[in-house]
Amino acid sequence: MLGMVTENVLWPVAAAGVLALLWAVALIVWVLRQPQGNEKMREISKAIQEGAQAYLLRQYSYVAAIGVVIAVILIFVVSFKAAILFVIGALLSGAAGYIGMNISVRANLRTAEAARGGVNPALKMAFRAGSITGLFVVGFGLIGVTIAYASFGDFTAIIGFAFGASLISVFARLGGGIYTKAADVGADLVGKIEAGIPEDDPRNPAVIADNVGDNVGDCAGMAADLFETYAVTAVATMLLGSLLYRNAAGTPIFAFIAYPLLLGGASIIATLIGSLFVRMGKGKWIMGALYRGLAVSVIIALPLFFLVTHLLGGDFQTAITSTGATSFRPGATPINNLFWCAVVGIGITVILVVATEFFTGAQFWPVRAIAKASQTGHATNIIAGQAIGMQGTAIPVLTIAIGILASYSLGGLYGIGIAAMAMLSMTGIIVAIDSYGPITDNAGGIAEMADLPESVRAVTDPLDAVGNTTKAVTKGYAIGSAGLAALVLFASYTDVVNKHLSSANALSFNLTDAKVIAGLFLGGIMPFLFGSLAMLAVGRAAGGVVTEVRRQFKEIPGIMEGTGRPEYAKCVALVTAAAQKEMIVPALLPVGAPILVGFIFGPEVLGAMLLGVIVVGIFLAIQMTTGGGAWDNAKKYIEDGHYGGKGSPAHAAAVTGDTVGDPNKDTAGPAINPMIKVMNIVAILLAPMIATHHLFF
Repeated sequence: MLGMVTENVLWPVAAAGVLALLWAVALIVWVLRQPQGNEKMREISKAIQEGAQAYLLRQYSYVAAIGVVIAVILIFVVSFKAAILFVIGALLSGAAGYIGMNISVRANLRTAEAARGGVNPALKMAFRAGSITGLFVVGFGLIGVTIAYASFGDFTAIIGFAFGASLISVFARLGGGIYTKAADVGADLVGKIEAGIPEDDPRNPAVIADNVGDNVGDCAGMAADLFETYAVTAVATMLLGSLLYRNAAGTPIFAFIAYPLLLGGASIIATLIGSLFVRMGKGKWIMGALYRGLAVSVIIALPLFFLVTHLLGGDFQTAITSTGATSFRPGATPINNLFWCAVVGIGITVILVVATEFFTGAQFWPVRAIAKASQTGHATNIIAGQAIGMQGTAIPVLTIAIGILASYSLGGLYGIGIAAMAMLSMTGIIVAIDSYGPITDNAGGIAEMADLPESVRAVTDPLDAVGNTTKAVTKGYAIGSAGLAALVLFASYTDVVNKHLSSANALSFNLTDAKVIAGLFLGGIMPFLFGSLAMLAVGRAAGGVVTEVRRQFKEIPGIMEGTGRPEYAKCVALVTAAAQKEMIVPALLPVGAPILVGFIFGPEVLGAMLLGVIVVGIFLAIQMTTGGGAWDNAKKYIEDGHYGGKGSPAHAAAVTGDTVGDPNKDTAGPAINPMIKVMNIVAILLAPMIATHHLFF
């Protein structure tokens, strides 16, 4: 067991983050050197690139204006340091998504070209390009949090870093989700249902906007979402460790602050090695190739976690002995307990991934049950999809509940934080698997629009089908990790508030207290209100796309015959403007709600509100994303030739179900994650003032 570890241990943590960035840069160079295909492929890809870049730049200009206002407010309400770190957190989050998205829109045609050589070359291209986004997320996240702590050492200010990441996340998830689903729904409603043309048909004026949406929603949006969760979890766990474990002089014990960061650094090493194992074996199980990379990352991470835990073993043991902390089971060894908390977090990751695939994969009965129900019409498809979405909440929530109890029994509230951080430490490989999805989706679209040989589509179609499942799986992971992260944030909020209250007035959440009941109800309504605003936004934006596509079909001669060229840019511009307009109100809701409730009703009502939004939000988010993913793959299952195949009544019903599921799984459901964390972070930032300045109770 080593002696006391100093803050010099943060240097290897930062070095791991730098290694992730260097590896990502090397992959960028490799991707850009690959063949780009013929002139038509390059023309289509360029249109997607321009649309995606224009959208993100416009989105960031909106967010920057709002961010400047918030930063100025933070200077006066919290501190100048918090405002600076808020800006840095926002910039790093935005940069991770922007860089990753720009590589994705350049990898799509290269993946289509690689598909000429078979599944393995195309898989290699798509996954390596997706890995770039994942590595930038964990690299920027780990470096950002480490430097923020090393530079300031002030957790009130460091929470500002997490707030900046959260703000970008909620806008990216909402704006990107509205964009991608407005374009997708509009294209499907007119193209597939009314005109009877295939998906990704170049005759559809919304087809470029649809492909742009895949990148700004599933690539940039997921990157911002998990960057925020990663950073927020690290900061919240560090804060919790600093509050719970202090020496006789009242100084935080450094080991409990450094441990989450060391876990993150260890997992980067594991991710880099694991990513090398993603390749097709003798069989044709594409998902298995991706899972192999995840499995190797997990297998390597666990012994590294053990090593890191024992590196700080002397610090932990001394801390528990000297402080008499009761967070650990009597007679248990803190060193081993914390390691097992990390194992619990990894276990939750594996179970959530498997459970989500079960409910959204076409090879399992839930998706096939929706496809079968489609034979009897649109209504029965909707009923089945909604039911499967509801059932899909059971296993993830049960897993999270058991994980919370297990990690709490091992290490108290701090143990839950460690489980959450271990879970989030796998973000690099998870984002890589997710970003693979929009790349293969675009590759299939380019192959269709560029009239590539059928042999190419025979490769890109199964890759795209797996990509649809990977996107659902990573959303399940993101939601589950958000649940644990939010619980850690809530614990940090209560500890911060109690620091400013007397022991007699310390927060307690008694279910016989009217204030607690009221707060739970206020929190419970937030995901529904937020989700409804997001869904309505998609509906309005999609309506504009439908009108525009119908107009072009009617007014531009020769579109259906293939002799007239659709006006793709008009649909791209229309969806871009609509997404920017529609995202503002729902994105500001989670910022304003805790401020109003906290200053009007006080810290106890606000605390109960945070609990309510965590519990209800997790259920609603899982139900939306699982149901939406199942609807989507039920449609693809029918398109593969089951229950009449394409053009059958069952297929028409499945397209309707997929259209309903789209805004559930790609807009409202995933956006609930950052909404929950934004509310908690705002509450933590304002906790000292809310504890002493509120109107009632």
